Parts: sequence; C-alpha cells; structure tokens
Amino acid sequence: MWIGKKGLTENQIREIEKQLKKKRLIKVKILKSALISQKREEIAETLAEKTRSKVVDVRGLIVTLSQKD
Repeated sequence: MWIGKKGLTENQIREIEKQLKKKRLIKVKILKSALISQKREEIAETLAEKTRSKVVDVRGLIVTLSQKD
C-alpha cells in the first residue's frame, strides 16, 4: 500500500483496515510526493487514527501499523 500526493483516500483506509484484519501487521510506504504537505510522522499518526490501528515503527518512508488489541 502506498500513500501519495493525494494523501489518504477513503479507498485506502478501507483497504488498510481489511489488510490489518487479515494480517494484523502491515507496512505502508509513503511516497516522496506526499511529504510536500505533511511530515512522515504526521502521516503515520493520521493513518493510525483513521484506520483504528497503532503505529509500530516509522523508518525512512515506511510506516508499520498493527491492529489494536
């Protein structure tokens, strides 16, 4: 899953939630074009908030999310 310059869309939120239910831990790549409007930490927190998950790690442009217990 990639987050691009358009930011986080409703379709991406649904797909991330679906993948989290299936796998419990996923990685999301932030494209450089997304960093124009937000910092990577802000994007990670927004991802976690909107998908009801938690941020495990932010390394480079990769955000690791896990399902909340």
